[in-house]
Amino acid sequence: IQLDGLLSRIEVLTSQPTRLDEAVVRHSRLSGAKHEDLEKVLLGIFSQVLAELAQTLTHLPDEKPLALLLEVESGLSPGQWRPAWQRAWNASGIRQSAVPVEGQGLVALDQWLDQRIDDQALLLVVALQFALLQPEGKAEAAVGLLLGNRLTQTTLPPIAYLHRPEQARAPTPEALMYATRQALDWVPLDAQSIEQIWRAGTAAQYQTAISTVLAEVPMPVKHNQGLIDLDALLGHPGTTSPWLAIAAATQAIQRSAGPQFIFSGDSAVDAGLWSTVLVPVLPLSTKES
Repeated sequence: IQLDGLLSRIEVLTSQPTRLDEAVVRHSRLSGAKHEDLEKVLLGIFSQVLAELAQTLTHLPDEKPLALLLEVESGLSPGQWRPAWQRAWNASGIRQSAVPVEGQGLVALDQWLDQRIDDQALLLVVALQFALLQPEGKAEAAVGLLLGNRLTQTTLPPIAYLHRPEQARAPTPEALMYATRQALDWVPLDAQSIEQIWRAGTAAQYQTAISTVLAEVPMPVKHNQGLIDLDALLGHPGTTSPWLAIAAATQAIQRSAGPQFIFSGDSAVDAGLWSTVLVPVLPLSTKES
């Protein structure tokens, strides 16, 4: 992610040929030559994501367990994209073994918090949206995240704290209001402390609900000045939506930004939006006071 571009609201959603049939539609694409073999492009994308994660994983012992949540949304079949993934993984230099995790999106993360709160494993998330059959208005995106448990992970210094997400159970302002307030309560955090709001994968039907929540919950966001809409800038990120927003918010915190709030959906239009809070890691002197 080019964070400066996102913070400056630079739109990359544009009319261009699609990968699969070269029809010209409005969407955003990951880099790669126009007529380059798709498996070669995929190999490069997976390799870049894993190379960045491998740098962090070098600080962990070989026997440290990893749980892998791999999410791919594509017009390519698993038989077409899995060989590229396996080649990239084998060449990544990651020494730790990874055990696949079932589920997808923030549902999987929520289950992880419920069922594996004392787990020694790190949760490695790799999400990709690429070469869609119907790419209009959508974004190609690739994301890699490494999530640790505050109760068990002490080897790697955290960049930010991601708190339990909360899902709205209906596409209504009332349901989203409840989820928003509950997400803030999990921290706990006063809504006025939120510095930046992100939207990703939010269907048009949720526009009214989000606007209602932002009008009533006292986050310091007036006329959307503090809100970054990834759907509008990049296109709908699909299965990568929550992870893309989390990665962007984490990068903002790396640059000394304050608490971040995320509204995110996924590829299922009818699925309720998630509310998620990320906060900076406090200095030790602050924690002890």
